Amino acid sequence: MRKLIGLGLLFSLLQACGGGGGGSSESPVVSASSSSSSSSSSSSSGSPSFATIEKLGETLFNDVNLSKNRTQSCATCHTAENGFIDARTGNDGKVFTTSLGDDDLSFGDRNTPSAAYAMLAPEFQILESSNSRQRFNSDQPNYVGPFGGQFLDGRAATLVEQAEGPPVNPVEMGMEDKAAVVARLLENTDYEIAFKTIFGESVFTDTDTAYTKMAEAIAAFEKTESFASFDSLYDKVLRGETFYDPLSKAAAGKSLFFSQEFTSCATCHQLRPNGHDNEPFTGYEYHNIGVPANIASREAKAQDTAFVDNGLLDNPAIDDPNHKGKFKVPTLRNVAVTAPYMHNGVFRELATVLAFYDHFIEGSSHSLNPETGESWADAEVPETIATAELANGQSLTDQQLVQIECFLRTLTDERYEHLLPTDGKCD
Repeated sequence: MRKLIGLGLLFSLLQACGGGGGGSSESPVVSASSSSSSSSSSSSSGSPSFATIEKLGETLFNDVNLSKNRTQSCATCHTAENGFIDARTGNDGKVFTTSLGDDDLSFGDRNTPSAAYAMLAPEFQILESSNSRQRFNSDQPNYVGPFGGQFLDGRAATLVEQAEGPPVNPVEMGMEDKAAVVARLLENTDYEIAFKTIFGESVFTDTDTAYTKMAEAIAAFEKTESFASFDSLYDKVLRGETFYDPLSKAAAGKSLFFSQEFTSCATCHQLRPNGHDNEPFTGYEYHNIGVPANIASREAKAQDTAFVDNGLLDNPAIDDPNHKGKFKVPTLRNVAVTAPYMHNGVFRELATVLAFYDHFIEGSSHSLNPETGESWADAEVPETIATAELANGQSLTDQQLVQIECFLRTLTDERYEHLLPTDGKCD
């Protein structure tokens, strides 16, 4: 029996704040429910308000004063109440496909990924045969090539480098330069005291040092349990706290997901051996799976519809054109509540993502995009598609796709289970 390889690759484009903000195919009118809180511009307390670097980072993460017009914080595009994605909506109530910047005008071209579980990503590196990534539940060879890092193109090697990006990105927080950001920090007496207490009295004598320390604090906050709770139904089953109903669609989907005989989802979305706790559900590989450009989104934002997102090739560490159009495989944790999907938000529904993969398989019955009723659009970067992997397998039935979707819903953190669809699909 042939193997279903491409489903693992498919999710590589599921969801980049920082060099990839966004907009939507709808009118860019932001809802009033955006989550971002500002810190006070000054303090009369005379003493630090932050006991730890993590607490300092939390306040910085939520501080709109670190953006040009004082309207946007990290939390604006990574809302804690919504799985750390950008949950702002347009006139039709749908979440933007890409994020609106601090100037209330600018959009990037990439869908903002969740900041949840970002702490788990290894530092960006190029794996060789001597240190290749072992794959599990897969008949595919070990992975060699670009690996890990932050953002969908890995251009930030670490979480600290990632946190340095958005404040000075012109289509995000829009500050002129690092010095302008540091000047904003010094407006707040509590910040000044806390930085000197945590990082040393001389921290503000060098702009680059102060800016990096700000990023270190934000990264420290992003490494706290609130970003990676590991308390989904899947985790609870793994710990023996509950179990999957053996007759449930989720149980069947779990078997399909981890089965080398029927699928190879785990090829790209399993980092550790079976039964290992704290599984990130990504192998941090890079692939091009043929996702189409989000033309509707670009048209709505009056952007160049002929623009091509080079993906991994935009990473300054990469110059091989064979990597054009590849994106990092994201985590599948909370995937059922963090729509829209792919690197550009081109798909609204998780079911569409699954059908998209299946259409590559010979004999597939999923030749139409269920969201448009039309044939799947051409790939944005056709020359580097992982054709051999995507076409290797057996088409899944509608029922099997639903089963996998139901399993993916069980990867939702407990705090976000109320956001799961109430469509009865998995009852």
